Amino acid sequence: MKAILLAAAIALPFASSVHGQTSAGRGSAIGVTAKARSVQPGELVVLTLTPRSRVDDMRARAFGHEVAIVAPPDKDAGTWQAIVGIDLDVKPGTYPVAIDADGGRLRTTYDLVVQPRRFPTRRLTVDESFVNPPSSERERIAQEARLLDQVWQAPSRERLWAEPFVRPVAEPANSRFGTRSIFNGVPRNPHGGADFLSPSGTPIHAPNAGRIAVARDLYFSGNTVVIDHGLGLFSTLAHLSIIDVHEGDRISAGQIVGRVGATGRVTGAHLHWAVRANGARVDPIAVLAMLGKD
Repeated sequence: MKAILLAAAIALPFASSVHGQTSAGRGSAIGVTAKARSVQPGELVVLTLTPRSRVDDMRARAFGHEVAIVAPPDKDAGTWQAIVGIDLDVKPGTYPVAIDADGGRLRTTYDLVVQPRRFPTRRLTVDESFVNPPSSERERIAQEARLLDQVWQAPSRERLWAEPFVRPVAEPANSRFGTRSIFNGVPRNPHGGADFLSPSGTPIHAPNAGRIAVARDLYFSGNTVVIDHGLGLFSTLAHLSIIDVHEGDRISAGQIVGRVGATGRVTGAHLHWAVRANGARVDPIAVLAMLGKD
């Protein structure tokens, strides 16, 4: 996949292999270059930040959240990265990314102009139990929702990955991120990930290194593994038949974390992979395009 060219090009020293980037902030305290497949809901934008003098610390904030900042291997080289997720529910418009270095000694603002995106809608007639869980499960569902909220709110503050992101299974994604579903006439939450129609028992590889934040059976997603990659990036791998890791484990990129299955609220075996970037639900295929190998 190719990223869009938003302005003048500057090479990214440790971004993905996707080509095309933007240049902005000329003459400001911090130069900004943006790179993305597109600037739309559900996408990932990588900003290259070039301060006009050496800095020891960099911060950025967008959409009400601190965003992931990746420091250069050598701070004297002066090039940093900010990883900005655009949630699938973000409305079109201009959104500022506030950037500062060394506690505000250097500051700048970069405007992300989010373009409209139309997600498909599907209407299905299914067994009523898939639409309205039984009342006996409501407390369990609420507890699991609180658990996940706590995980999203407490990411590791250090970067736990170093290698490019990789596909968890070899098969291509066969579902469209962001699809709105209407079951039996009732609107449901949009599809916040990518589905891979892999055979049951297929080994699932960690998309990147990190710490296992969740490894347990959940009502909706069945056997589920959540990987905290650090700096606000999380991978969720759902509907597993077997989980091969434990909560608290440190894992490496490509390590087998489980096997494809059909657990939870599904009708057939497949892998569901979802990614959060500082609270934003983003397309995992965009993550592969911007931070990995697709």
